[in-house]
Amino acid sequence: MFATMADSLLLRALQGKARVLNLNGKRLKRIPRAVGRLEQLEILQLKNNQINELPEEITELCKLTVLNLGNNALEEVPEQLKHLISLQKLHLFGNMIATLSPEVCEGLENLNFLNLNNNVLRSLPPEIYSLQNLGHLSLNNNQLESLPKQIGLLRSLFELHLANNQLKSLPEELGYLTSLNKLYLSRNQLTDLPEGLGKLKQLKILDVAVNQIHSFPSTIEQLSLEELYCEENPLLQKLPVHSIHEEEMLSLGEMTARFILKDIKSPDSILRSQMKLYPEARSILSHKNVCAVCGQGFLNMWLECVKFVAKTKKIRICTNVQFFPIRVFLCSYKCFNREDHGLFGVALL
Repeated sequence: MFATMADSLLLRALQGKARVLNLNGKRLKRIPRAVGRLEQLEILQLKNNQINELPEEITELCKLTVLNLGNNALEEVPEQLKHLISLQKLHLFGNMIATLSPEVCEGLENLNFLNLNNNVLRSLPPEIYSLQNLGHLSLNNNQLESLPKQIGLLRSLFELHLANNQLKSLPEELGYLTSLNKLYLSRNQLTDLPEGLGKLKQLKILDVAVNQIHSFPSTIEQLSLEELYCEENPLLQKLPVHSIHEEEMLSLGEMTARFILKDIKSPDSILRSQMKLYPEARSILSHKNVCAVCGQGFLNMWLECVKFVAKTKKIRICTNVQFFPIRVFLCSYKCFNREDHGLFGVALL
């Protein structure tokens, strides 16, 4: 009966040169090949079926802008999709998709909405950067263990959903998503957030609930957040820690780096011009930290500290915590033992 109903709807669509075809919930195991003859079709609804592959004829739908294949039996993102040059919205939630091929990413250059929730993806290809018009990417409830650094090249991305995966860390390149407004990272295995997060000047909603985060990056104060969700994280508490002064034992590389970083701050620095000849050294020094007490640059964090910032009424925060631990960098015990800096050492038990 369901196949007959689908055939009837398809026949009617062919006769009327339809722009919309709804075949949701028709128990289809395959898409009728005649769908390729719907040259004017713009929206194709196929969710809640049993489809596990697409016919080659679907590549003829050059005007298709919306395709919904949610809740089917696909095990991979079909490569036929790379030929749908007009596609803007693609729903693939609730399948058994384990892979997203680079070829598909490279073909969907006009895509602005991609929903891959509730699949079994373990990774994303570096070619994800090809989706340059993507504004909404949803990957909730997968098995992602990491993200490629190329995700930072999605400059149009406005909303990123990564809840309920297996992420342990995030790439620093996430900070290049300058259009990002909403970032959802709840129910992962994150122990910290990248410093690059502070570059997300448009970010309004950040959800990192139910992770393993002890403190927030120092750059988070640069954000204009409106909502922050961080419940069920082992956030550090404002408790005093006794410090034992130790002699500084810097490596030759660290001493050299500190000398250079201090020298190039001067407008008369000779080293600054010379550094242009050494790209590898520039790359190493680009990962510098800045001491929160003396303001000098250094490479390796000598002592892990936090400062506690009171929550503000401007931000809607779903937690009872009154003070938030913000990670800061110190270059030495000498700086830590100065008075009145308001910093707390981190005691890892």
